[in-house]
Amino acid sequence: MKHLLKTIMLMGALATGMSAVTTLPARARVEIDVNKGTVEPLPIAITDFLSGDGIGAEISSIVSADLKRSGLFAPIDKGAFIEKISNPDAQPRFEDWKVINAQALVTGRVTQEADGRLRAQYRLWDTFAGQQLVGEQFFSSKANSRRVAHIIADAIYARLTGEKGYFDTRVVFVDESGAKTQRKRRLAIMDQDGANVRYLSDGRAIAMTPRFSPTRQEITYMSYESGQPQVYLLQIETGQRELVGNFPGMTFAPRFSPDGQRVIMSLLRDDGNSNIFSMDLRSRTTTRLTNSSAIDTSPSYSPDGSKIVFTSDRGGRPQIYVMGADGSGQTRISFGEGSYSTPVWSPRGDLIAFTKQSGGQFQIGVMKTDGSGERILTSGFQQEGPTWAPNGRVLMFFREAAGSGGPRLYSIDLTGRNEQPVPTANFASDPAWSPLLE
Repeated sequence: MKHLLKTIMLMGALATGMSAVTTLPARARVEIDVNKGTVEPLPIAITDFLSGDGIGAEISSIVSADLKRSGLFAPIDKGAFIEKISNPDAQPRFEDWKVINAQALVTGRVTQEADGRLRAQYRLWDTFAGQQLVGEQFFSSKANSRRVAHIIADAIYARLTGEKGYFDTRVVFVDESGAKTQRKRRLAIMDQDGANVRYLSDGRAIAMTPRFSPTRQEITYMSYESGQPQVYLLQIETGQRELVGNFPGMTFAPRFSPDGQRVIMSLLRDDGNSNIFSMDLRSRTTTRLTNSSAIDTSPSYSPDGSKIVFTSDRGGRPQIYVMGADGSGQTRISFGEGSYSTPVWSPRGDLIAFTKQSGGQFQIGVMKTDGSGERILTSGFQQEGPTWAPNGRVLMFFREAAGSGGPRLYSIDLTGRNEQPVPTANFASDPAWSPLLE
């Protein structure tokens, strides 16, 4: 993706003489407690940003959609607005917004600079406290206007929740098209809301399990183009691709280390055993981390790189294990009924997401890193492959409903109450969420 040409400035004095406050009044704030099971969305009014060509309304619409999809905000219908904002720099009539219970208000404008760039400004107001919380402006090409909207949504989310947003991100996934018996599987990438889809492979060879680097716009994935699954690295912007290594047997489930310097994967040898190996991407040296007669697979690093979670059937059926990054201290942490797979460590470090098959259902759930506190977020006919948003509050996964013909993408928050479909033109599977874009 082209770099966003932007300048971000905290607006100091307003035209009205007010100043941007640095403390967050208690009224306009979202309290997040995932253990309560429900979160009361914050009523927020998002006005159409003023502009001469409709792009301002488009940007504010994307901001509204992002916030609503998070489940933490309830954008108020514009038909209920009393005040018509004609000058977003002026202090709004707070009483008009309190009447419709808008606890927060967003105003803004979009103008075009002499050099052709867009200048997008917004202000976030606490209507009950009668204060501006923050104001910023961004410079961008018109082609990057959607990114500007996502960045504004992230800023509002962060200011009102105290946590980082996740809207200025992308998702790489496997696009599936054609008849089920002749399914074409292409690598694709899109914005987290399903927009701006771009294909990264042509579908002539099956592509699987794409995973983002945490430090670069780079992915690792598996491809069957040589007849056997092999692991590749792909630079998203340049399209440059390289084979990670020629391993005897078959390779599965590659993932990056948190520093982006290593890839961890499982290798299937001639004896039928699958064990976990890591490879240093600079020296291309490989280190074996497990040595069992079972199937050890689906490794994922903790965010500090000190530990690895993986699945193994060494106890009779697939369960979740944790070990040190050097393979030491391999310990089982899951003991529930059913089979566990695809564990992924949260970027916050506090939870592990997983797929569970139990009672004829596939379930997406989370547990603490010691295996306690298991919670099932969603159950379905066939669903798997959770991936974390970079703030660790939302998961994306894929589900194939009975009789649907193929899988679709969904997101769900940690309460399990806010499940949302992620729109794609074709069937889609194997999502992987990017870090926040730079």
